[in-house]
Amino acid sequence: MAGNLFGKIITLKTFGESHGKGIGGILDGIPPGLEIDLDALQKKMDRRRPGQSGITTARSEPDKVELMSGIYNGQTTGMPIGLLIFNKDAKPADYENIKTVFRPSHADYTYSKKYGLRDPSGGGRSSARETALRVAASYFTDLLLEKHGVEIIAYVHSVKHLSLPPDFSIRDSSEVQENEVRCPDPALAAEMKAMIKEAKEEGDTLGGTIGCEVFNCPAGLGEPVFDKLQADLAKAMLSINACKGFEYGSGFQGTLLKGSEHNDEFTSNDDGEITTKTNFSGGIQGGISNGMPIYFKVAFKPVSTLQKKQESVDSEGQKTSLAVKGRHDPCVLPRAVPIVEAMTSLVIADHLLRNNVYTGDQSQT
Repeated sequence: MAGNLFGKIITLKTFGESHGKGIGGILDGIPPGLEIDLDALQKKMDRRRPGQSGITTARSEPDKVELMSGIYNGQTTGMPIGLLIFNKDAKPADYENIKTVFRPSHADYTYSKKYGLRDPSGGGRSSARETALRVAASYFTDLLLEKHGVEIIAYVHSVKHLSLPPDFSIRDSSEVQENEVRCPDPALAAEMKAMIKEAKEEGDTLGGTIGCEVFNCPAGLGEPVFDKLQADLAKAMLSINACKGFEYGSGFQGTLLKGSEHNDEFTSNDDGEITTKTNFSGGIQGGISNGMPIYFKVAFKPVSTLQKKQESVDSEGQKTSLAVKGRHDPCVLPRAVPIVEAMTSLVIADHLLRNNVYTGDQSQT
């Protein structure tokens, strides 16, 4: 099966299904000598794990990561890091009644056409269960980025029509952790939570957007043609389950401005540090970071799995109806926040090491 490998220098290859024995991955390219804190790793996993609040899936997984290789005496060795997470609360029987039915807006039909068969248990390989490995892998890329002062903060920007201001910017990650929704505006978060709970009680789901900002990213990261920094970020985000869109900098709103309004004019301070007066570019110009904060938004659709009755067809093309029994998020946004941060970390760290080819700066490792 192709398409399981991500990255160029820092690479992550994952395996496993939603309701199988477990999920795992091989993370390669991490430099040696990074100090590992297992408690910090688990804390990071807890932000994504299922069953963490009343507005997430009821599935309860501890998501304890077993480090199988690449670590010695509490440090990375530079060798491939083996990651393994055993599934503790898998319930494949919940999907027995739909094993021949194509769920609306799921990967059931497309997987069947591509592979000739499919694992109906929670979507198998197409499940967001796989993203736990991405979060685990990002713990190690975060260690590399921390050495260079790079900070990544994602947050829920909107749920359905409830939204932060379009020009909202965040500087303190603690604001995101103060509520279950992970929206940095407490009053707005309360409204979002109430709306998510209402949708859950109705057997329905909601979508929205996640904002992400990268601070202190050095200038010069990104390749100018096919591996533009924003292109790799876009691919990373669009590889996340339920993601429907990506925009960076001024995004679609930038189309409403004239060039004279949109251009980011350069300036410098008394120390000769070059910055821009505005940041419509979102910290990226010509596919390469310019040292200004990088910011983007990611759109997530309403979760496709509903508790409501839906019409569909089975594998023989016969009309049928279904109501899925499994445990699912009424809104993916709160748990997707750490996944967006994880994929951002993997991209930035990979480009940081790629940049050594041009700068020869071995201190970046």
